[in-house]
Amino acid sequence: MASVGHPILLPSVGSRLSSLFLSPVRPSPVFRFQKVSPIATRTSSLAFSPLPERENRTGFSNKVLRLYSFSSVSRRNRKTEFPIVSAAAAADADGGDISAAKGLSKPSKSFSEKYSALITGAFFFLWYFLNVIFNIINKKVYNYFPYPYFVSLVHLLVGVAYCLVSWAIGLPKRAPINKDLLLLLTPVALCHALGHVMSNVSFAAVAVSFTHTVKALEPFFNAAASQFVLGHQIPLSLWLSLAPVVIGVSMASLTELSFNWTGFISAMISNIAFTYRSIYSKKAMTDMDSTNVYAYISIIALLVCIPPAVIIEGPKLMQHGFADAIAKVGLQKFISDLFWVGMFYHLYNQIATNTLERVAPLTHAVGNVLKRVFVIGFSIVVFGNRISTQTGIGTAIAIAGVAMYSLIKANIEEQKRKAAATAAS
Repeated sequence: MASVGHPILLPSVGSRLSSLFLSPVRPSPVFRFQKVSPIATRTSSLAFSPLPERENRTGFSNKVLRLYSFSSVSRRNRKTEFPIVSAAAAADADGGDISAAKGLSKPSKSFSEKYSALITGAFFFLWYFLNVIFNIINKKVYNYFPYPYFVSLVHLLVGVAYCLVSWAIGLPKRAPINKDLLLLLTPVALCHALGHVMSNVSFAAVAVSFTHTVKALEPFFNAAASQFVLGHQIPLSLWLSLAPVVIGVSMASLTELSFNWTGFISAMISNIAFTYRSIYSKKAMTDMDSTNVYAYISIIALLVCIPPAVIIEGPKLMQHGFADAIAKVGLQKFISDLFWVGMFYHLYNQIATNTLERVAPLTHAVGNVLKRVFVIGFSIVVFGNRISTQTGIGTAIAIAGVAMYSLIKANIEEQKRKAAATAAS
């Protein structure tokens, strides 16, 4: 290789060619800057690299000599090398990285990613808010229109209409269903319909707070069904945590001022129905998303609820039920109340599903307990229900027991999940 600043010595290939290139070459020193990948380091850095081998080389083609000197390479690359170096230097001065200087910075996190906890909290608040509003409107409707079978039918009817409109606009896209899926979902829908109707019968018969207190026994029925129907072994700690639930509900029931057997038995039947709904839901696991599954279950449940509403309450409704309600509140408010109670029923269930999909099992358990506390507390304040001291103490004990059961069960499920993940790895 020729020394910088001296003539380049060429092989003897003819005087014409040698005289053409015998002028001294004075290239300026050239440094090539190699950008270190941001994957390797977070800070921007510049590194020197040796010149490529192709520079200052000779090649022959059809007896024509081609020479690449340092200066020609430098001139050819100057337009692409130095702007990058300048931009990188500017980025370095600002504390940024080279990728940002080139306009290739990492995409900034979306609002939902930055404030995930805030959004999850908003989901919980919306879930509780919609649930409380539903219970308030629902009870107010029963105060002047005591027909729970028909009101249950309206709940599902409005929800199905909502699902059909959502499918029509493609939010979400309707999942296809076949005979096998229909057979799987039908038992789930039957239990859903029974549990929903019995809950409303209880709401119409007794105070909302009392119905929710009785429904706090649902974990007890779930545990019993898991062990004696599905054959799952329930740990002793779970059974012990359910003792306060049974004791608390018993205390509240003995002195509840609005107690009657219709409200109590209906709430208990609702607990059993929803327990079997959970069992059949596990057997009916499909690849269909939860929104579509709930829509199909609502449609089937609506069809199931039509016959009892017509048979049990139809004659009374036609004779004086509708006329009495319209006389008390007016046609417009009557229709409006029925529509909104159905809409809030569907929305709070949908938001509940969306909320529970965002959180861990432990948070799910705590959220369910807090929801029941919210509903009981707000119903007492809004309707001014008088409760005895023993009822209040019993309700508190039952809720505490549900909280203990939910936390223990969530911890067990989390341990199982971690063990399965460890075994898989």
